[in-house]
Amino acid sequence: MKDKFYQYIQDLQDTITSKLEAVDGKAKFRQDLWERPEGGGGRTRVIENGNVFEKGGVNISAVHGPLPKAMQTYFNVGDVDFFACGLSLVIHPKNPFVPTVHANWRYFEMYDKQGNLVNSWFGGGQDLTPYYLFEEDAKHFHQTCKTACDKHNPEFYTKFKQQCDDYFWNAHRNEARGIGGLFFDHCKATDSFSMENWYDFVTEVGNSFLEAYVPIVERRKDTEYTEENRTWQEIRRGRYVEFNLVHDKGTLFGLKTNGRIESILMSLPPHVQWVYDHHPEEGSEEEKLIKVLMKPVNWV
Repeated sequence: MKDKFYQYIQDLQDTITSKLEAVDGKAKFRQDLWERPEGGGGRTRVIENGNVFEKGGVNISAVHGPLPKAMQTYFNVGDVDFFACGLSLVIHPKNPFVPTVHANWRYFEMYDKQGNLVNSWFGGGQDLTPYYLFEEDAKHFHQTCKTACDKHNPEFYTKFKQQCDDYFWNAHRNEARGIGGLFFDHCKATDSFSMENWYDFVTEVGNSFLEAYVPIVERRKDTEYTEENRTWQEIRRGRYVEFNLVHDKGTLFGLKTNGRIESILMSLPPHVQWVYDHHPEEGSEEEKLIKVLMKPVNWV
């Protein structure tokens, strides 16, 4: 399973980066291959200063070795070995009317000291962070997510949307990071759903990503915007940064397993503002977004 999934994310990285380069029309992804001293490594691809994408990364990694002490405590296990691989992406467009997007699909195995597999699971998801709310975009993104889920279980979309709304919640701000999507973790084999079934589901979601995001980019990328729109985008990006550094488990895992810092922090946007006690104008498009972020919406 680990070989099969690792091959899948390598191919998916190629598919996604080539499509995003075509959409941008100017910038190309820069590739870095890196190795982790304790075992494994990855392939980081970053795009910057394009026509459409100001900064983005589409990274894959496969790391293994003894589970670090901090993670032993987190997983409540003893001295075990692990293997983890995944694809993680964050795309920050230049135009404030194009949303930021994040996605991740991963697989984890744990072994005893004799090398026997004692646990394995899938995780992942994809979510959208707009700076201006277009309901047709929100509906398109969520409908694509629901379509992917429905092929495997009619209850998945509702369940994993709820988990996404709960997870990407900036508790210290009492607001959502964005308008959600899907989030699932610790997806393990049961009597009715095998690891093969989970593989089929996770790859279905992975394969739906471009369909969920690219039509929105194409629809908004040439919209004219003002300096005020750009300022609002940068203020909202600040909330994105806050979530990633304060709450995000993936960032924490990367830092505590001696991951590659440049790859872990590629999710941070290049231009951000923190304005003291900022509130959008009453009745504005900016306030419309804030109201939606305070209470998750059922888009489909």
